[in-house]
Amino acid sequence: MKNLFKVFGIFGLPLALCCCQSSQEKAIVPAIVPSTQKATIIKSSDLDIIGAVEPIYFLPMKSAFEARIDTGATTSSIDADEIVEFERDGEKWVSFKVINRRSGETHTFEKPILENLTIKRIDHEEHRIKVSMNVQFGGKKFASDFTLAKRDKFSYQALVGRSLLTGRAIVDTSLSHTLK
Repeated sequence: MKNLFKVFGIFGLPLALCCCQSSQEKAIVPAIVPSTQKATIIKSSDLDIIGAVEPIYFLPMKSAFEARIDTGATTSSIDADEIVEFERDGEKWVSFKVINRRSGETHTFEKPILENLTIKRIDHEEHRIKVSMNVQFGGKKFASDFTLAKRDKFSYQALVGRSLLTGRAIVDTSLSHTLK
């Protein structure tokens, strides 16, 4: 065995061990069980090509928000004010106000809290609440998860991350405002 180790080195150890097994020992190979789920294949031709900044609607609001598309972010976020947590029927909920800076349109939402998250920044940690928001993005209406954030210091009131983009769009950062 020592000689085999010297010959094969550390990378040959599995091979050396395999060769040293007695011929009467049989390896047990697990059976391959076919999955009942079919893989969803999305062709790139089925996806919208979007740019670095696109409009998003937070329903039932009528005016679009400018959203920064960020493939580096897992979860999307929205600028929220007057965030108040409360309990309803034994569950945690949150009330918050969204004000569209461009149009002035205001809406107060009440949503069940999906999760409390800690977002790590370079110099600090930020605690955020995650909720499900009904949105319209690229002419399609659906629900997607958003964290509530103070984005008043940012140019864009919404950030769209991978959880919303996956299976819906391809991002070309040389473009902007490709969606209606």
